[in-house]
Amino acid sequence: MTDYNPKNFLILAVDDNSVNRILIEKILRKEGYQAKILAHSQEVLPYMEQINPDLILLDLMMPNINGLELCQQIKLNPHFEDIPVIFITASDEKQDLLKAFDLGAVDYITKPFHNRELLARIKTHLELKFTRDELKKALVELEKLATTDELTGISNRRNFSTLAEREFNLAKRQKRYFTLLILDIDYFKKINDSYGHIAGDFVIKSVAQQCVLSIRQEDLCARWGGEEFIIFLSESMLEDGIAVARRLRQDIEELSVAFESEQINVTVSIGVAVYNPEDKNVNQTIIRGDMALYQAKNSGRNRVVDENGVCYF
Repeated sequence: MTDYNPKNFLILAVDDNSVNRILIEKILRKEGYQAKILAHSQEVLPYMEQINPDLILLDLMMPNINGLELCQQIKLNPHFEDIPVIFITASDEKQDLLKAFDLGAVDYITKPFHNRELLARIKTHLELKFTRDELKKALVELEKLATTDELTGISNRRNFSTLAEREFNLAKRQKRYFTLLILDIDYFKKINDSYGHIAGDFVIKSVAQQCVLSIRQEDLCARWGGEEFIIFLSESMLEDGIAVARRLRQDIEELSVAFESEQINVTVSIGVAVYNPEDKNVNQTIIRGDMALYQAKNSGRNRVVDENGVCYF
């Protein structure tokens, strides 16, 4: 961890002995840490509901709720389970210490302790926590990059294909149905040529946002190609997909995308296909949707065509 600064960390210490509380607070604040010192173990969880400390120092032997019981309660809460807990104890009972580690404590220090030893252990575990937190953030970001289209923020093609294949297998096993919409922005090359590629990107993002707004939370919209999108409507039949597609086509036609000083009129063509139990894989459903889209574009654009060739506005 670079640029370690104690001022960035809040340490919660719990000890029923007033002398110990004063000493711990003095040590922590002198080093620059933010410190909250509590006298009673029953105060801890209510305090943590308001503010999450970065590290907790716990006295092992306390009345009412002892340190082991409190540690267990803290670690049972998923919001607190990653907060490092260090026990400060006068006990050298191995059973107590082993129990502390079993409950999720990361370290212990015995009374009386040396100030520098306490601070060194605190720093070590704060640095470890920081590294773990940064690694988690990096993994989340990597997962997002792997599943999300960079321009629009919606699902990318690879992620959609994976999820659609899984849903296809569920539909086959459980005799459920789903519908696919494949839509393409009409005359997109003209938009790029007339207003520029930055405007074209803005139009793509605007259409993606409208698609997401027009479907249910349990459905999925993905960027399928350059100006092409695909939507998975779960638990739906062909008529459901047609109804969503018609509403979406109209919503986009009425969108009138405002880019800088320009108002860009945008329309889409949409093909609709429903899962058929005879389909061997989800690609067969997609192909029917693609053929319907092709027909919608060839018959004049700004329309919806289903897999049976029926045209809707």
